[in-house]
Amino acid sequence: MKTSVFSIIIAVVVCVFSSSLCWAYPEPTLAGGLNDWNMDVEFGKPQQISVKFPGDAKNAPARRFWYMILTVKNDTGSDVDFYPSCDLMTDTFKVTPAGKKVMGLVFDKIKRIQQGRYPFLERFELVGNRMLQGEDNAKDIVVIWPDFDGKAKNVDLFIGGLSNETVAIEHPTKKDKNGKAVKVYLQKTLQLKYSIGGDKKFRGVSKLKYKSKHWIMR
Repeated sequence: MKTSVFSIIIAVVVCVFSSSLCWAYPEPTLAGGLNDWNMDVEFGKPQQISVKFPGDAKNAPARRFWYMILTVKNDTGSDVDFYPSCDLMTDTFKVTPAGKKVMGLVFDKIKRIQQGRYPFLERFELVGNRMLQGEDNAKDIVVIWPDFDGKAKNVDLFIGGLSNETVAIEHPTKKDKNGKAVKVYLQKTLQLKYSIGGDKKFRGVSKLKYKSKHWIMR
């Protein structure tokens, strides 16, 4: 990586660490390294689903979740390790990892709804950590989050594990016991941006509106 590009990355990351109002992320290199790979991914429209759990009070409202289905295909030319990560971040600065407080009952209901189109749907947390190459080995994966902050107007989804491109930078403020800057490792990540409108009282009919997608280092 050229010095000028590395300097830009450091400058942007300093901005990320130094201000909660600055959520810019450095971009990946235009030409990856010799051994870098990227998998193909198609993403469906985020949807919400409500589930009533056994043991909940009869008058308790059903619990609301959001989910997205990803179709991941490995056309890198070789089998690769696959350790996906999926975070949801609101413009109120609340981050929720996929699968947090999500029970199997939610996945079972989604699978029943989607079985016609996705008969081999897999749960994000339980997907195998090896992606075999080729169309026949593509995976349909459902990513699930509990309902997010009702005050949020914009939502970003961060999907990692689709690329092995990484960069190590020095943290702008943190030092180790020897006084050296702590290393921060960033991974090429797909960022999907959405907006959500309407009053939170009518959350049950709210939809996420797609805005844009970007590849970033996060």
